[in-house]
Amino acid sequence: MAGAAVPARAGSGHPGLPGAVLLDKDGTVLQDVRYNVDPDKMRLAPGAARALRRLGKLGVPLVVVSNQPGLALGRFTPEALAPMRQRLGELFATHGARLSGFFFCPHHPEGVVPRFTRTCLCRKPLPGLLRNAATLLHFDLRRSWMIGDILDDIEAGQRAGCHTILVDCGNETEWVRAPYRTPEHVVADLDQAARIVVRHLGGTVRHAERCRAEAS
Repeated sequence: MAGAAVPARAGSGHPGLPGAVLLDKDGTVLQDVRYNVDPDKMRLAPGAARALRRLGKLGVPLVVVSNQPGLALGRFTPEALAPMRQRLGELFATHGARLSGFFFCPHHPEGVVPRFTRTCLCRKPLPGLLRNAATLLHFDLRRSWMIGDILDDIEAGQRAGCHTILVDCGNETEWVRAPYRTPEHVVADLDQAARIVVRHLGGTVRHAERCRAEAS
């Protein structure tokens, strides 16, 4: 992957809006357990606890964006998502962070549940989830960071206009060089990703705070 060109980020900026940190759920924040919506089985991935402590101090939105094809495939029902979302928020809070939003795609083109069986615009690697989150939570995608464990996360982030970091924990097995699928950074765990984000977003946050203080 070294030396591969990263295409221009595709999103548009919104002056005055903050950046955010967009996080894939399984394999990035949580240990990767297939179709896991059981709160009792949700465990933070390696480095995630330290990462949440770092990111929580930034004061920017922390948003989870996740494909949940288990809905379309009949592995669980929509009612299972509320307890899972609550537990995710508790894990964030335990480590000094606030979960600003949880956005998910319930679709799969080969599903068995008719209302969720479709080709959609929100299933990563398409950027619909990220754009929806930015619209509802009012943040600037071009100032934001997308962090995930597979190249579909990276493509979604770059198509939305975000900076991107791949957590290479072994889940990505198809290293095909293609537009929008070359991350800006590759790291071993979420804590290393958080260090990069803090280095870049921290100065921006402090500058915004100074501007607000001077205006008040």
